[in-house]
Amino acid sequence: MKLGIIGFGGPAVHIALMEEEVVRKRAWMSGEHFLDLVGATNLIPGPNSTEMTMHIGHERAGWKGLVVAGCCFIFPAVIITGIFAWLYQRYGQLPEVQPFIYGIKPAIIAVIISLMISLGRKAVKSVELLVIGILAAVAVLAGINEVIVLFAGGLLGIVIYLLRHNNKTIPGILPVIFLQIKSPEVHLSHFTIFFSFLKIGSILYGSGYVLFAFLDAEFVSNGLLTKQQLVDAIAVGQFTPGPVFSSATFVGWQLGGVPGAIAATIGIFLPSFLFVALLNPLIPALRKSKIMSAFLDTVNIVSIAIILSVIVEIGRETLIDWRSITIAVISLIVTFYFKKLNTAFIIFGGAVLGYLLAMV
Repeated sequence: MKLGIIGFGGPAVHIALMEEEVVRKRAWMSGEHFLDLVGATNLIPGPNSTEMTMHIGHERAGWKGLVVAGCCFIFPAVIITGIFAWLYQRYGQLPEVQPFIYGIKPAIIAVIISLMISLGRKAVKSVELLVIGILAAVAVLAGINEVIVLFAGGLLGIVIYLLRHNNKTIPGILPVIFLQIKSPEVHLSHFTIFFSFLKIGSILYGSGYVLFAFLDAEFVSNGLLTKQQLVDAIAVGQFTPGPVFSSATFVGWQLGGVPGAIAATIGIFLPSFLFVALLNPLIPALRKSKIMSAFLDTVNIVSIAIILSVIVEIGRETLIDWRSITIAVISLIVTFYFKKLNTAFIIFGGAVLGYLLAMV
């Protein structure tokens, strides 16, 4: 619940907060196992950081922990987004929060860099993995699809393992393929809203921002949602804490009021609960297999490379003047010199600095 309230900035910073909370502070699991879970979430559709909370909950308390952790992480974002959706429907515009977001983004960059150093030390187990990680980061920055890079990296890890051990038997890895099926051509009932978002949650790979392309194709193209409403849904997803997928709540509200918001929220997050429940018990077995362990090791380093590419992209858009650079540098210094300081204070401090410097 706490991470759902303070988790501004998208999946990369959410994973940084989780690593700090469950590995460094609480020692609930080893850094290596945490990395395995990060890699596993990238192999299945859905919001990666939300699925990470479910994996962690499952590790602590089985399927009940999975449900509690997932719901508690999602709940704050959904409530906050619901409030914005109600205000938007009533007044036709969003409140002005840009000065605070201006400061939060540079602070988030510092938090993610800290995560990179911590996770990178654990993930780079060989020169080959380091090279694969660098190539993966370059590929993602060049515009190649993240999922393609992820699976290609994992397969490359298996090939390197087999070449090392002179094994001529190359096992096939068949990732789950989710087909995009058309929603029923009926009036926009609450069931139709639920089905549409269930479909999106079942087949959506990559970052939460890919969600908006799906929303555009599903609702804007069909005249059910305006372009401006979609843009405002994107804005809400960016400046509220927790998963970006909470934008579904905003869209559902515009389409069908409170029942529509509930239908959209349940529809988009339900597949993640099911996927994680099926995948989590398999991870220890995969790690015991030497070939699949090589696959996981490579997927882990590629996952970190993808997060690294996120830092670069955020940096290009965020560090554009002396104010944002100042906030990023101060946050980075605080992160490195006060390692036990809760990340929430860094994010809050960035927001305050952003507000104050915006007035200069």
